[in-house]
Amino acid sequence: MSAGLEARAVPAVHALGRRALSLGAANAFDYALQFLLPVVLARCLDTAAFGQYRLLWLAVGTVMAVVTMAMPGSLYYFLPRSEGAAKRLYINQALLFLGVTGAIAGWAVSSWNPWLPEKMRDLTQHGPIVPLFVLLWMVASLLDLLPTVEERVMWQAKATIGLGALRAAALSLAAILTRELGPVLLVLLAFVAFKVALLVGYVAVHHGLRGPLLRRDAFSDQLRYAAPIGAAGALYGLRSQSDQWVAAALFPVSMFASFSIAALLGSMVQVCRHSVFHAVLPSMSRLEAAGDIRGLLDLKSRANVMVGALVYPLLAFAFVFAEEIVTVIYTAAYVDAAPVMRVLIVGYVALVVEFTSAVQLQRQGAFVIRVGLVALALSVALSWVSAHSFGLAGAAAGSVAAIYFDLIATLRRISLRAGIPLGRVQDWRSLGLVALLAALAAGSAWGVTDLYFAASGPLVRLIVGCVLLASVYAAMAALTGVGRGWLTGRSSARGL
Repeated sequence: MSAGLEARAVPAVHALGRRALSLGAANAFDYALQFLLPVVLARCLDTAAFGQYRLLWLAVGTVMAVVTMAMPGSLYYFLPRSEGAAKRLYINQALLFLGVTGAIAGWAVSSWNPWLPEKMRDLTQHGPIVPLFVLLWMVASLLDLLPTVEERVMWQAKATIGLGALRAAALSLAAILTRELGPVLLVLLAFVAFKVALLVGYVAVHHGLRGPLLRRDAFSDQLRYAAPIGAAGALYGLRSQSDQWVAAALFPVSMFASFSIAALLGSMVQVCRHSVFHAVLPSMSRLEAAGDIRGLLDLKSRANVMVGALVYPLLAFAFVFAEEIVTVIYTAAYVDAAPVMRVLIVGYVALVVEFTSAVQLQRQGAFVIRVGLVALALSVALSWVSAHSFGLAGAAAGSVAAIYFDLIATLRRISLRAGIPLGRVQDWRSLGLVALLAALAAGSAWGVTDLYFAASGPLVRLIVGCVLLASVYAAMAALTGVGRGWLTGRSSARGL
């Protein structure tokens, strides 16, 4: 009987892998485009304009974290458990909520907000473009996950690639032709309007543009589920961006630009993490509904190893070649970003191990909020003190400390509630092996490059280092069998 169950589980795991890799490939492509976009803007806009552009996205990220209240994410819980009109109801309620909160967010970044930070006030010269963009961006954000929630992974992947290419091409062309921030923001507004239209088209085709729009009991239940997660997400978003706000407050705009460039690496980690996370969350939701907590944790453990196999080699490469990366991509003017990048990478290593979603599925929102409050206070205080003591790189210390505090607290909570030893919550052996191979490959690449290509330019060193790291990592992974465990699902099953 157990053999039959295992035989049926293997195709499911392979399907999970295919969905995760499809989303991962699409998101990686989009990330590559959006990573290169600031490179174009930094070369076409003056320092002040580029600083304003980066501040705009920092503000957008902050208001998105605070006011969405996880209503889009609540669809991961409700849609897999609903059919027909009930699905349409929850989607309509999420859209309505995003429209209202988007208007609030638009006000928050407008000249009507008396508490608008001083460095943000230069953006108000562009009139209604910025607040209208924020409003539409909030609504359009639903398109980034709704097809995945409904397990239309290929549709989501195609939309991600197409929209990413359109956004990068349109903004780059506007910057190259005008070399001014105003036209770039106008093109950005047109892009998000198109994305909203695409979202409306998707809903019309798959669910119809009709009621019910809102039902008091259903909306109350959806909001009760989403609110604790939203509060926790808001705290996490504020915590992850607090170091950037500290850098923006304490240092000139040019130095803040360097800090924000270093923080772009975190987007790469989130792209890989969220690609796998979004692919497994519907399955996790069904396992939780069936009361199979051990199966849920087993699935999440394998997903984390998948993320580590993708992320750890990239982080190791960025750590040893930080100066070369910044110099080649953003010019030597932003080389101050290199030490900041190394500090942040220490924290990004821990981001691979994600179990907050498992806690939230069990409606442990109050616990997540308590941890988030402590982590936010720790992050702000430590970043502020370290920035005064150690300069720009010190501003990143608070985020790193908060990441590890959050991880340890979450793992302990899961271990206690599930009755599973802490050492078996995650397949630490597989994850540690992936990290070790990535570190050895990066060290080998850096050693050879430094020994034989010390006098070469940064581009040559990057190319040689990349080829060496990829070759060594692939060879060691093949020899040790890294990947076979999480593809078959057997390694984690034995651990649990």
